Formats: sequence, structure tokens, C-alpha cells
Amino acid sequence: MKTIYFSGAITGGREDVAYYKRIVDALEAAGYRVLAGAVAAEHVGAHGEALDGNAIFDRDLEWLDAADAVVAEVSKPSTGVGYEIAYARHRRGIPVICLFRPAWTPRPTAMVRGDRGIELIAYADGDLDGMLPRLLEALRIKFS
Repeated sequence: MKTIYFSGAITGGREDVAYYKRIVDALEAAGYRVLAGAVAAEHVGAHGEALDGNAIFDRDLEWLDAADAVVAEVSKPSTGVGYEIAYARHRRGIPVICLFRPAWTPRPTAMVRGDRGIELIAYADGDLDGMLPRLLEALRIKFS
């Protein structure tokens, strides 16, 4: 079973938590093990988790080290998400797929969109049902 680390904004805003939850649920339903922590937890607000920063950092790096790929929702800018993407790509060398909604982020930062090793998948607000099959197919290809 392949392991996916799912990344999304916490401190940068929790408006997308329902999107995160649906994406994580779809990945799990497709047979992936998903490490998401508080990102997809609806009870966690922009204040984050009750853990201190060192504990979150250590745990998340352990999870990134256990992951076979990263799926990051980058519609909401987040320093933490950027850190996780860079770690996955340039420390671990694992595939990264970034999801974004052009209505929120017309284009991801050049550091993400300029990295030829990152696959970008754009989708419209409210069109998770159209995006999820594309995400699953992208993962299937990366793991084949």
C-alpha cells in the first residue's frame, strides 16, 4: 500500500477544510494510506493543533519520510505547505502533485509552477468530483 502525505493550509486559513477532508477520503477510498494530521480535521481552526511547534515539525518530517508521494492543496498560500513541498522534492525526491483553484490562486508561486518535477492540477470551485479522478490517475501513473 502506497502512503500519501496530504498537505494544506492551517494557519493560512481553514476555509478549505471540507475540500481537504473530501480529498483525503477519496485517497483512502482508492486504497492509499494518507498521513494528514490536523490538515483535514474539521475541529482544528487557524490556531492549529494543541502540540508545540517542535512536536509538529518532528512528526510531520517523520510522516514525510514515510511517504511515497505528497499531494498538496495550494489554493491558500502557506509557508508550511511550501516547506513540505520543498522537503519532499529536494530532500526526499518523491513525487509531488499540487492541486489549486484558479479562482483563489490564479497561478501558484513560481517556485512551485517552475519545478518541472511538480505536477499541477487546476480545478474549479465546487468541482472536486471532476478533479478527483484526475488526481487518482496522476498517482496511478506516478506509481506504475
